[in-house]
Amino acid sequence: MALMSIGVLSLARWQFAMTTVFHFFFVPFSIGMAFVVALMETMYVVKKNEVYKKMAQFWGKIFLLSFAVGVVTGIIQEFQFGMNWSNYSRFMGDIFGAPLAIEALLAFFMESVFIGIWMFTWNRFKPKTHVIFIWLTMLGSMLSAIWILAANSFMQHPTGFAINASTGRVKMTSFGAIVSNPQLWNVFPHVITGAILTAATVVTGIAAFGLLRKHSNHFFKKSMRVGLWVMLFSGIAVIIAGDFQTQRIIQDQPMKFAATEGLYKDTGKSADWTVIGTFDTDKHEVKSSIEIPKALSILAYHKTTGSVQGMNSLNKEFHAKYDKKYGSDMNYYVPVKTLFWSFRVMAGGSALLLLLAIIGLAMTGKNSKIENRRGFLWILGIATYTPFVFNSAGWFITEFGRYPWLVYGLQTIADGVSPTTTVGQMWFTNIVYFLMFSLMGAIMVFYSRKIMIKGPDNLDMAYGKSADSDPFSKEAFGA
Repeated sequence: MALMSIGVLSLARWQFAMTTVFHFFFVPFSIGMAFVVALMETMYVVKKNEVYKKMAQFWGKIFLLSFAVGVVTGIIQEFQFGMNWSNYSRFMGDIFGAPLAIEALLAFFMESVFIGIWMFTWNRFKPKTHVIFIWLTMLGSMLSAIWILAANSFMQHPTGFAINASTGRVKMTSFGAIVSNPQLWNVFPHVITGAILTAATVVTGIAAFGLLRKHSNHFFKKSMRVGLWVMLFSGIAVIIAGDFQTQRIIQDQPMKFAATEGLYKDTGKSADWTVIGTFDTDKHEVKSSIEIPKALSILAYHKTTGSVQGMNSLNKEFHAKYDKKYGSDMNYYVPVKTLFWSFRVMAGGSALLLLLAIIGLAMTGKNSKIENRRGFLWILGIATYTPFVFNSAGWFITEFGRYPWLVYGLQTIADGVSPTTTVGQMWFTNIVYFLMFSLMGAIMVFYSRKIMIKGPDNLDMAYGKSADSDPFSKEAFGA
């Protein structure tokens, strides 16, 4: 009975979180895999070594799986926007329309076209021509990310708009301001480098599982080396990009930053960094903590001095600014425990993957016998799943840190929910979506495992067909 007492708003928020997180499992992965596969095929073109061609084809199959699942989960996400957040859709329609239309008509169209050309034309174009198709596919996926993030960045830091006095909705006044939003160009590098790190970790981990099965050792060792090198560089890049994004958050969303660092009170001239802590969210105070002196100032401002404003004083500022419109009962405190620990999972996890890449490269050098180091291979194999957790933690920071706003400073979460949606409808769609996501996730894991077990010697995705074969023959479809 307690479950049935949950309201429409809570169920809509749960559904948004579920659809977004599941979609975000596959989107960064497919973006990163497009890059890794393009890199492998480029190595084949440059080195003329057939193993790199096999690598591009083998890992390309997993990329195609992730792309397909990402498309389906994206469609479901669009449905729940219309069903559960109609007030938000009306309020934001003039802003969202342009970037999302460009994403669909330009970026996604480009990605979809060239992924098909790349997939079916391995023996119809010269290698130097064929590799261009996968790079164009990757470019399309990154352009798609830009337009989606442009829409989300407006929600985090609105720019280039005015409020229509007659409708109360936002209207676009400058498309250039929306695409040049500083929030966009700080979050985009972080998302892309995280996507590449995710794909590289998965390649490395699956290669480790392949070596544990003592199957196609030469192929999986080569794949692992490529994965580890990409992990190294993308791991460094994601930390740098994250630092730039943090600087922007300090300016645009100080409450979010204070929560990620567990600060209720303003710091002194030098801010200590809380490594771990416990919090009383009712009394709005830190119960206990382990701190490193001046470390937060160094992380935030790259110097030993620099104060950080706490959530208590920020809450007072928000009340003074917004009480006239939203009333004095509004709660501007974000979910501090969620943000505090999500940040440590995301940042600490990325650092661990970077460390793992360094150790892995040291252990897989020339004439190494990495296939005999089963303990380390198991660590790499288990690490396959970790970047999805780290990505989700980062997305939690992005979305929970905006509370109580859907559009920062313009529309609250409660104001965005659909007025006609019922609790029964919400329960039905939540259950259906959960079952669909579970099924798609299981299919993705099942077929990825099947591809790994079959190995690189059984590439049957039209790769080995001659240029004069009939792509519409019964044999082409396995009949």
